[in-house]
Amino acid sequence: MNNVKPTDLSSFLVVARQASFRRAADELGVTPSALSHTIRNIEERLGLRLLNRTTRSVALTEAGQRLFDRLQPAFRDIDDALDDLNALRGRPVGSLRLNASRISAQLLLLPVVTEFLRENPEVQVEIVVDDGFVDMVSGGFDAGIRFGESVAKDMIAVPIGPRQRSAVIASPAFFEKYPKPQVPGDLIALPCIRYRFASGRYYAWEFEKDEAELAVEVDGPLTLGDQILMVDAALQDVGLAYVFEAQVAGHIAAGRLVRVLEDWCPPYPGLHIYYPSRRQMPAPLRAFLDHIRKS
Repeated sequence: MNNVKPTDLSSFLVVARQASFRRAADELGVTPSALSHTIRNIEERLGLRLLNRTTRSVALTEAGQRLFDRLQPAFRDIDDALDDLNALRGRPVGSLRLNASRISAQLLLLPVVTEFLRENPEVQVEIVVDDGFVDMVSGGFDAGIRFGESVAKDMIAVPIGPRQRSAVIASPAFFEKYPKPQVPGDLIALPCIRYRFASGRYYAWEFEKDEAELAVEVDGPLTLGDQILMVDAALQDVGLAYVFEAQVAGHIAAGRLVRVLEDWCPPYPGLHIYYPSRRQMPAPLRAFLDHIRKS
């Protein structure tokens, strides 16, 4: 191994995955300068540059990418071997790293995780909120939470939580100025709060009734990339918003928001926890899946 320590290679994997010395240093609990010194030491011993560094970015060289691709599964096998020892303890020990969209973390994941931690005090859970789609393996995640139709086909997906439902809402003051839409097509003439994905694409509001399916491209004065902010904007009379029912049930019951087109918003399959197929599943993930199935 050219006198390169396994612990140093583990540090290299974290830097490569995070594409940032600062974020990698935070994860490893060391200083960025110490981590940079470790990587330079590896490169000197190997006689190859592994990372291209600028003041703003870190990227793998061809040699670095080749090393990363070989090390990642090897270190995963080591983790699996250590996780196997959990079976001798009688309870799971270790870390569980989850990726979730902001809305799924808020509506479902955090309450489930807090209950799980009460039952499994020797497990540490990290939830990384990211509304974009990530590579589970290269990102170093054990599992992710997304809607079923968004999960890649090569992943194992398990339903988590109840079926979901959307809601079209606006404030009472808004409807003092504008008529309530009776059918989805009426939305085109009304100010709406649009949602834009991280990719830059606008979300078309989806409706279904009596086997008819519609997707409406709305327009309006405000575009946001966060559903929590969309609810806040609707409360401030900006326009109609298309959000998750669970987000606004309390506001509707209290009369702060008014719901429309409810008959066009049927329930649909909810969130799934998904993970890559592996020979050996980490004990904390196995325990978390068992907890979900019991809930």
